[in-house]
Amino acid sequence: MHFAFTDEQAMIAETVRGFFAESATSQATRAAMAADGLDRATWAALGSELGLAGIAIPEAHGGAGLGMVEFAILAEAAGAQVAALPLLGLAMAGRALERGGTAEQQAEWLPQLASGAVIAAVAGADSVTEADGGLTGSFAFVPHGALADVFILGAGDRAWLVRAGAPGLTVTSHTTMDQTRPYATLALAGTPAARLADGSAALAGAREAGWICLAAEALGGAQAALDRTVAYARERVQFGRPIGSFQAYKHRLADMMIEIEQARSAVYWAACALDEGSDEAALALHAAKCFAADTFFMCAGNMIQLHGGIGFTWEHDAHLYFKRARAIQTMLGSGEWHREAVAKMILGEAA
Repeated sequence: MHFAFTDEQAMIAETVRGFFAESATSQATRAAMAADGLDRATWAALGSELGLAGIAIPEAHGGAGLGMVEFAILAEAAGAQVAALPLLGLAMAGRALERGGTAEQQAEWLPQLASGAVIAAVAGADSVTEADGGLTGSFAFVPHGALADVFILGAGDRAWLVRAGAPGLTVTSHTTMDQTRPYATLALAGTPAARLADGSAALAGAREAGWICLAAEALGGAQAALDRTVAYARERVQFGRPIGSFQAYKHRLADMMIEIEQARSAVYWAACALDEGSDEAALALHAAKCFAADTFFMCAGNMIQLHGGIGFTWEHDAHLYFKRARAIQTMLGSGEWHREAVAKMILGEAA
């Protein structure tokens, strides 16, 4: 497959890279981490000023009507800055409502998601009890769950929409390793919930969008880790020469570059396959998530080591990348789970 950005996509990429570099600074991210995990100024500007929160939401519902390739471009740029934004919930909830929501649910919530006026979170559980229009059960590890205005909750092939503040809903926030994407636990006790029209399609769509979002964020983070390490290698001098001139150092940088280029191909193959409805989409999504996540983790680890002592300090951003990389590895399926899924698709029962 030959893939290259269109002129419009290249323009979007340039715009969002500049926007996040200027807005989602280290200072803004650290301030968000010290508060509730949300960079509110950047989030507001993304929706109201740039109008890009709805980049993958249909035009009929106030979005830009573009696809997963364009959303991946956005997520890659945000990941490069380790931006403290609820992009994952936006992607998953938007896709879930588009694929499986009722007309009324789409009309009410998609325009608000497109404008950035609401924050959404998506979570699944093994089982919940539904009776008289209310849900009873618990949902763990909900990204930005304490800040969400609306939840898309799934169990089996069923999905529901639950409003924040609904009777019987208790939200418990947690301090997590990646403070730019804090988790929460939801406990429901007869909580009013609106069933989505097609729960199976909604949850499948949410997973697909979630994998694209995480893989693209990981790609952006990995590239930023390499770029920042290369810049440091040119500045830091030891034994009278830049440390980047030493052979062992250059080999580590070369390894990072090779892995990143492979991850880039995997991420945009998956996004493109999903937009085009390709038969390869399922395979590509699993491959992109596990490969990009592992690449980010490798690059973030190298970033710390190749920066030497300064890379281990709280003042340096290397640890922000490392924590985000480690968190992405375990979200929405571990690398082992995704690789097993790929093996089953290719080898069938032999896997």
